[in-house]
Amino acid sequence: MELMNAESSTMQTLLALCISPPSIVALDCEGNHARVLLSDLGGTPDGIQIDTVQGLVYWTNMGADFHKDDGTVEAARLDGSGRRLLVGNGAIRTPKQLYLDRAAALLYWCDREGAAIWRSGTDGGALTQLVDRSVQAGGKDEVLNQCVGIAVDHKRGALLWTQKGPAKGGEGRIFRAPLQMATGETAATRTDIELLLDGLPEPIDLEIDAATDMLYWTDRGAAPDGNSLNSAKLTTAGLTDYKVICTGFAEAIGLALDAPRNRAFVTDLDGNIVKVNLRTGEKRTLLTHGRITGIALYQATR
Repeated sequence: MELMNAESSTMQTLLALCISPPSIVALDCEGNHARVLLSDLGGTPDGIQIDTVQGLVYWTNMGADFHKDDGTVEAARLDGSGRRLLVGNGAIRTPKQLYLDRAAALLYWCDREGAAIWRSGTDGGALTQLVDRSVQAGGKDEVLNQCVGIAVDHKRGALLWTQKGPAKGGEGRIFRAPLQMATGETAATRTDIELLLDGLPEPIDLEIDAATDMLYWTDRGAAPDGNSLNSAKLTTAGLTDYKVICTGFAEAIGLALDAPRNRAFVTDLDGNIVKVNLRTGEKRTLLTHGRITGIALYQATR
């Protein structure tokens, strides 16, 4: 399997994960030059990040059985070579949204059916559990305990994540905890977890615009506010000014933010990749292909 070669020029490129068939799809921000870049991923790919300096793409895969520890975190070069397993072999269950801290060479992700949050080096080493929600009532099997979307707020030294709750249940929540765990506490016993928002339809992936302190997230829940793109102001005290930017997605999942251009790219399980004007909420479908989960945006040389 390999990435396709492309002619030379500089452009913004979207990479999206397709789960049927499991593959990485590339296209530009106007929906042109769509092509399958990497095929035969297997399982259920979900979260994706790109490091252009290192020339690498990272992704998570929830595996074939959501009740077994067969999830993986993987990487490959942007030329398609060197695909390798970073984390797997029974270590994690269903890794979801992936966050890349490029400066610190760290990866963060939520493990949904594992009811946990993990971190590793970009080489897969130093695997560390940061949050263990399975200690709550119902354990890993309780959907209220399952973690999905993740973001890092570097300004406040905090980790943010979503717990979506039951499908169409209106019990979704967004949480926050310090990146640095208190001395003597563990992922299972930490007492510094803060609830920021609750009663959400079914929040999924997160993105932060650090320049404006805005948090954005997708939601695959029920009408009137579900299947939506949302925002709130991020402060030291919590979240304020919660806003539904637009609705009408078909099981909204992935989110890639392009804040300088006041736009975002949202994916859904009907296979739509949708460009959204963050100011007006206007939507335009760029591509419909298979069933799409995670999405990432980067400056590419073609």
